[in-house]
Amino acid sequence: FDAVPTVSKAQVMALVAGDSWLETGANLILFGPPGGGKTHLAAAIANYNQQQGADVAFVTVPDLLDYLRVTFNPNAPVSFDQRFQMVRNIPFLVLDDLTTEGSSWAREKLFQILDHRYVTRRPTVITTYKPADEFDARIRSRLLDKRRCTIFAITGPDYPSRLNRR
Repeated sequence: FDAVPTVSKAQVMALVAGDSWLETGANLILFGPPGGGKTHLAAAIANYNQQQGADVAFVTVPDLLDYLRVTFNPNAPVSFDQRFQMVRNIPFLVLDDLTTEGSSWAREKLFQILDHRYVTRRPTVITTYKPADEFDARIRSRLLDKRRCTIFAITGPDYPSRLNRR
């Protein structure tokens, strides 16, 4: 937790240790500038849940979209629908570096994934540097339901800057 000094280990352990977070299908949004430790923290949470027996997928959003697009190749080993359903239904998903930039196809697929996970109450961890008010209204409505969302604002200098001060 030294890598993310603005979030305490106690805060994170209180969140992830209880089954209620997984049962309610809550979103955890890690928001802050690049280099602040969002991905590091998301990976730690994913690893913890995997150690507890959860099926976990951790993927950057650009890689996820590429992972979906490759299924359009006629020689792809799986169909788009098979891969899309796997992403939508994985019990625990981490989407690293979410923005709503990109093509209309990319925005629509992200909404469909987030909407399905919201409706079916599947826990999702999201890292982003974008303020919530800059997200598409449909995506924002799925991410920020106060009954099922916790936001950690990661503030302070980026990790490389902290290392250089030592």
